[in-house]
Amino acid sequence: MKLKCLLIIVFQFALVPFCFSQGLNNLWYVGYGDTSTAPWGNGKIDFFTGSATVTNFPIEMEFDQAHANISDSAGNMLFYTNGYYIANANNDTMVNGTGINPSVYTSINPDGLNLNQPNLIIPMPGDNHKYYFIHCTRDNINISVTKFIYASIIDISLNGNLGEVISKNQIILSDDLNKAKLSAVKHGNGRDWWVLCHKMNTNLFYKFLITPSGINNPATQAIGINRPEDTGQTWFSPDGSKFAYYWFQHGLEIFDFDRCTGLFSNPVHINVDPLAGSGVAFSPNGNVLYASATDELYQFDLTAANIAASKTVVAVWDSFLYTLGSVSLPTWFELMALAPDGKIYITTGNGTQQMHIIDQPDILGTACNVMQHALQIPTLYANTLPNHPNYHLGPLVGSVCDTVYTGIPPPEERLTLKLYPNPNNGTFQITYTPVPENLKLQVFNILGKEVHAQLLPQWSQLQYINVGKLPAGVYMATITSSASKKSVKFIVEE
Repeated sequence: MKLKCLLIIVFQFALVPFCFSQGLNNLWYVGYGDTSTAPWGNGKIDFFTGSATVTNFPIEMEFDQAHANISDSAGNMLFYTNGYYIANANNDTMVNGTGINPSVYTSINPDGLNLNQPNLIIPMPGDNHKYYFIHCTRDNINISVTKFIYASIIDISLNGNLGEVISKNQIILSDDLNKAKLSAVKHGNGRDWWVLCHKMNTNLFYKFLITPSGINNPATQAIGINRPEDTGQTWFSPDGSKFAYYWFQHGLEIFDFDRCTGLFSNPVHINVDPLAGSGVAFSPNGNVLYASATDELYQFDLTAANIAASKTVVAVWDSFLYTLGSVSLPTWFELMALAPDGKIYITTGNGTQQMHIIDQPDILGTACNVMQHALQIPTLYANTLPNHPNYHLGPLVGSVCDTVYTGIPPPEERLTLKLYPNPNNGTFQITYTPVPENLKLQVFNILGKEVHAQLLPQWSQLQYINVGKLPAGVYMATITSSASKKSVKFIVEE
């Protein structure tokens, strides 16, 4: 009877629906287009199964650096783009999806734009069927400059839910801008969005606020260093409180960011490396920052009193060369992105078939575990990474802007948890609600004894779990946050 009562207590949890944006950024596409000649073609990196699952993916679209996409909450692709055209879920050209980014440069690059972060896909506030596509290209006269920022609108409910571009190439800004590097973060109300770009040869940022009423005229802020023409990478931290801008010639800049006002503060400028380097990324908890220097990878402790002095070399290129025929290419450290599994993935800077992985990016020092050329891509790819903002970010709790009045009380936060395969042999994958704190995963046997425990990174939503050799039987996996708990029963077979 005691055991029966224990199981009732352990297994009985409220089954309350919880809607969240899990899955929106779970698919990454790379590659040089549909071809039968290996290693050319396209690859798909799918994080929805709990780890980076890489497969061949024969589609027509080619990708250079420019790539943006968005999926539904089940991990099914809705649409994607290389900056030249937009494709739908059937991998066909979306209705009215051609002719984006009008310029001579775009017209001669049908294989995708050689720009980093020129595309952003933003769910339209207040409309579950529409998306803003914010995009840019190179100028006709001076290809070192981005001249226009465009906005297009996609209604995914049209054409049998395959979508249609209902507004295209609306100019929302005209100026001499540093190439691409469009970044976005949720407003402190958890509904609206900030979108940022930078004016060339100045220290001026443009900031667009996207609300249910549309895209507001950009506000400006002069802060930080003067930046001549540059490339590189920009990212917000997962919680939106910090912003990093990096290009080796002009150094690394780190700012605090107020999601309510849209204002930067407390700029920190660090000269990183005079030779090369263009990639930057935050750890899941936002306290650790990484910057690439081609043959070295640097780590910075953002909680340190002197951030510049905290610089640590966490990896040195191991001289691995990718060989294709008579050509050998170095697998350097280049662009970076934080993935849904809580790891940071790094491109190699050349057309290779490898990516590097920072396995535990929240951990300081070499214990962060940089795994060089650890992810094998089935096809060649350029320096391609998707430009995904943190779609999961909610209101800035406790701030003056943490609520948007709707007349309906906000729902109580509930964790979700799925586990598969079930039954399994002690190795399985879990998907769960992304939240702004580390979750604790525990596995209990039928007697309620803990047999496995680990932390899950902030903002992550899937993990590959190996609890080791367990006796056959019934087990319970539980994830716990500061406000909620969720469990699922599973069976281990011999």
